[in-house]
Amino acid sequence: MSSKPEPKDIHQPNGTGPSPSPCSSDGPGREPLAGTSEFLGPDGAGVEVVVIESRANAKGVREEDALLENGSQSNCSDDDVSTDRRPAPPSPLKETSFSIGLQVLFPFLLAGFGTVAAGMVLDIVQHWEVFQKVTEVFILVPALLGLKGNLEMTLASRLSTAANIGQMDTPKELWRMITGNMALIQVQATVVGFLASIAAVVFGWIPDGHFSIPHAFLLCASSVATAFIASLVLGMIMIGVIIGSRKIGINPDNVATPIAASLGDLITLALLSGISWGLYLELKHWRYIYPLVCAFFVALLPVWVVLARRSPATKEVLYSGWEPVIIAMAISSVGGLILDKTVSDPNFAGMAVFTPVINGVGGNLVAVQASRISTFLHMNGTPGENSEPTPRRCPSPCTTFFSPDVNSRSARVLFLLVVPGHLVFLYTISCMQGGHTTLTLIFIIFYMTAALLQVLILLYIADWMVHWMWGRGLDPDNFSIPYLTALGDLLGTGLLALSFHVLWLIGDRDTDVGD
Repeated sequence: MSSKPEPKDIHQPNGTGPSPSPCSSDGPGREPLAGTSEFLGPDGAGVEVVVIESRANAKGVREEDALLENGSQSNCSDDDVSTDRRPAPPSPLKETSFSIGLQVLFPFLLAGFGTVAAGMVLDIVQHWEVFQKVTEVFILVPALLGLKGNLEMTLASRLSTAANIGQMDTPKELWRMITGNMALIQVQATVVGFLASIAAVVFGWIPDGHFSIPHAFLLCASSVATAFIASLVLGMIMIGVIIGSRKIGINPDNVATPIAASLGDLITLALLSGISWGLYLELKHWRYIYPLVCAFFVALLPVWVVLARRSPATKEVLYSGWEPVIIAMAISSVGGLILDKTVSDPNFAGMAVFTPVINGVGGNLVAVQASRISTFLHMNGTPGENSEPTPRRCPSPCTTFFSPDVNSRSARVLFLLVVPGHLVFLYTISCMQGGHTTLTLIFIIFYMTAALLQVLILLYIADWMVHWMWGRGLDPDNFSIPYLTALGDLLGTGLLALSFHVLWLIGDRDTDVGD
């Protein structure tokens, strides 16, 4: 017989036995928050001491903890002591391949036509004097168009996840989420726009060693103003799309990011062309207007910082979310350098109109997939927690594209949209007589090969990157999409340039270059 007293026999000064913690969590799969240990008191009697476990995160409070703050707090009930602190996670939406394709198809086509329109605009403005004299503006094009991946698509993914897990159900939560996120993207847009102009100046200076201070100020003013205005407009559109999609029962992950891109490319490119052209006209008479424009948007930064700090969901991103957007901007700028060196070459006629299309389609599809995987993981835990029975370090292509789970199903659907989508977009460009090039069968084959290879690589990288970031305790909504869309820009521009070069070598470039 054991000499250790049972808990019910322990002497209590008030004559009552030990009472369980009213907030104890004994649900399946959860570790108890409180434990008991027994020590001998001065009189030899057993004294039961309640030991509270404290689980601290060595990295501090992360942004995803703030995002899930309201969902993880609940009052303990006096009537039911077994009530869990965290409400049961919402069950994922039941989606078939057909339902996924049906929901994605319309936003995908809308986004594609937006990239076609952006390509037609670039095909026209490439002959403007500002683009001819200040060729570094071409380097800004992928970097600023990539803002939809760095900022707007990240915003759409973050808000879609918040909406799906119930963090935008009350007016107070909704307003706090809107103001915090809008202020955050204005801070990021201003800083990234400024850094993109510096990258354009550096990449333009390295090849020929020529540097012009007025041109540098022109690039800075154009980039910052374009990034600020485009992010403001697109952010408001995104909020309306996500709220509306939830009200009509559509998964925001399927529609928000493509719609962000549908108008993103067109609005951003139109703003960049108009602002740079307007500032270029004042180059000889009102040069001081360039630093004034930059100073105006920089002066607004403290206002946006204060507003972003008020929301727990965006406060952490304000300090820790710079690495992905800055690195993604640098990656996109490399793609801009390729565009700058090829767009004026007659052997690469058509690059200007096709580059936004192939980059936009690849970025849209991979953003949808990353957003869906992130939402799936958020529904089963928090970043850093292993919600899978057998975690994957590096998934095989068969696991990514041919497994029976819902994320693999969506990857197959998105990949199958590439060929029919691009055929529609190429036909539209041909009907509008854009690109100064004839669409031959061999050109379509090479173009489709580049597009399929781009999306195939991006979807595989997305499957690995989102799970890898999740395991590292990083929120994929904030970190994965900027990298993926920037890689899409680089892959799309590089593969398209390679296709044009091969077509030129085999003599299949029937071009009609003109102003």
